[in-house]
Order: sequence, then structure tokens, then C-alpha cells
Amino acid sequence: MSLRGTREVREDHQIFRLTGLLDAFSEPAFRKVIGNCIEEGPHNIILVLAQIDFIDSSGLGALVQLVKQAQTAGGSLQVVTNPRVTQTVKLVRLEKFLSLQPSVEIALENIKK
Repeated sequence: MSLRGTREVREDHQIFRLTGLLDAFSEPAFRKVIGNCIEEGPHNIILVLAQIDFIDSSGLGALVQLVKQAQTAGGSLQVVTNPRVTQTVKLVRLEKFLSLQPSVEIALENIKK
């Protein structure tokens, strides 16, 4: 599989640290796994994409769907990113919608607000 990661569940949030490619090949499994975890709760999600080598339109579409799913469940989804992912997200002007964050610590502070 081109995408791998770990999941850390805390009282009020989940952190996913992902590596590899978030593309048309990995997107269906990514969306299903993260979507199921949002349903299980907690509903605040931090996706750490700092080690992602590539994201395409399928990956961006999955992120948009997951943000909406988290918000519907009463939570939030934030993305900790790297320059490559940030550039791709900014090209389609989704940086605010996807709540791009420079670090996990800042994302955690945003949950507590």
C-alpha cells in the first residue's frame, strides 16, 4: 500500500500520522478508515501529513469529505502539513477550509478553544 500511518486516540481527539502517497490508489481506503474513526469518536481529528510525499485531487477530495464528516459529528479536522502538501492545497484555495497547521501542538491548542 502506498499510504501508511499510526493512530493515537486521546480523550478529546485522535491523531493520525501518515506517510507515503495520498492519491487515487490510496484514497478509498484512507477515506473509509478515517471516516470510520470519526464515527467512533472522539470527533476532533488531527491528520499529520508532514511525511506525505504526494497528494493529488483524489486525496484533496477525501480531505474535504472528512472535514465535512467531522463537522457534522460535532468535531473538527485539522491538517498538519509540509511545504509540498501546503502548495498543493493552496493551488485549489482550500487552506482555510482544511485548517492547515504548522505543528501538532498548534492543532491541539485549536481543539481546546
